[in-house]
Amino acid sequence: MNNRTLTLLLLVLTLFNPSWPASPLLAKDQPSATHFQIPASDEGLPGAGPIRRYDWFKNLWVKRRQMWAQQIQQDQNALVFLGDSITQGWNADMGGSFDDVKVANRGISGDTTRGVLLRLEEDVISLNPSGVVILIGTNDLEEAASPEIITGNLKLILAALKKHNAKMPIILCNVFPSSETKKRPTAQIKKINQLYAAAIKGDPQITLLDTWALFANANGDAKKEEFPDLLHPNKKGYARWAAALRPILATYDFLETQADDFTPEPGFTSLFNGKDLTGWGFHATTPIKKPKKPNPNRPTKSIVKEAIHFDGKTTSSDGRYVAKKGRLIVTTPAEGRRIQQLWTTREFPGNFILKLEFRATPNADSGIFIRKPQLQCRDFPLAGPYKDLKNYKAQDWNEVIITVKNGLAHCTCNGEVLEASLKVPATGPIGLEGDRGQMEYRRIRLKELP
Repeated sequence: MNNRTLTLLLLVLTLFNPSWPASPLLAKDQPSATHFQIPASDEGLPGAGPIRRYDWFKNLWVKRRQMWAQQIQQDQNALVFLGDSITQGWNADMGGSFDDVKVANRGISGDTTRGVLLRLEEDVISLNPSGVVILIGTNDLEEAASPEIITGNLKLILAALKKHNAKMPIILCNVFPSSETKKRPTAQIKKINQLYAAAIKGDPQITLLDTWALFANANGDAKKEEFPDLLHPNKKGYARWAAALRPILATYDFLETQADDFTPEPGFTSLFNGKDLTGWGFHATTPIKKPKKPNPNRPTKSIVKEAIHFDGKTTSSDGRYVAKKGRLIVTTPAEGRRIQQLWTTREFPGNFILKLEFRATPNADSGIFIRKPQLQCRDFPLAGPYKDLKNYKAQDWNEVIITVKNGLAHCTCNGEVLEASLKVPATGPIGLEGDRGQMEYRRIRLKELP
């Protein structure tokens, strides 16, 4: 039977049998298994460092990539998860963790940064992804690659993604903690993550998610209750990873696309309308002295020469504060850490009750200014200072209630006391601060008291 006859036969089968694939590819159109095989040598290949060639890995590489080649059309514009066995183990739909988001899992167990670089064009870029979530690098360590080699490959991966689409959001996850018993010592993982952060510093297209701090124990290793083999997360571990990603995905409009439907209680006035930054602005800042010695860990501080009001604006002039669907978002700074404060344009003398809710990505750092003094508002279990809260909900919404009476502020989070009697001035505005990570605030309202 020639190809023309076969094509006609397949067309007839399609017309008379709806369950038959709508557009089957002919055998001659399918890339062969040879096409997907790992090259026999490293000569002429991009990147540096290890490419695995164990028999089990070569077989898996071919099997998964052949399967994906048949899904290119159906996976167009998906949110792509790219990585190794940790990503592969989340299954094709990422465990159903992201509602109705179209996702594509492009993880291959055992893969390295250089392996990802080799398959990036066909497995990821060909999908024209709407976004990419990357977790890669741990297997390179097992193969004795240096953090510098690993980071060099990551830079090439990111450059290729950015070249394909300069506006596509890229979420880079810190390499998860593991164990020296797995040939993945803490010091090496921390070094990789430091180099990753330095590699993307100042790049607003890439958001760094602190998934190392999320999972590390006091010694910097993985926890048995979340990583039974000290390498791969269990159901609990995947749930925490998903929770950490959701706020970022919501900021990029993958999730929570409906506005927060909330009406303040009687007697309360909204300080944030949920749609734009009306009533908020930047104060002029005092000049900053240039430090005598450079310190890469010192946060950048924003300079504002004259006060700015953002009435009717959905984004602050520097892009740090964004109003979106009921949320006032303090976005992750491209610098890694950047101090910036947003203030109400109105002052609040006398006594009042201030209520709001906040959500923090792992290890995020922010703050709430009560006229002038700052109440630390962070991902408390990781960033402190209130690390022993029993009611705090990590990467979820938490309610803060601040009651100001006679110059003292009583502050609680989900009913637990943060500060019993914080001294505050007689009058002043309400402020929010950004430092590191992403913070979100919503349902900001105030009731004046006699």
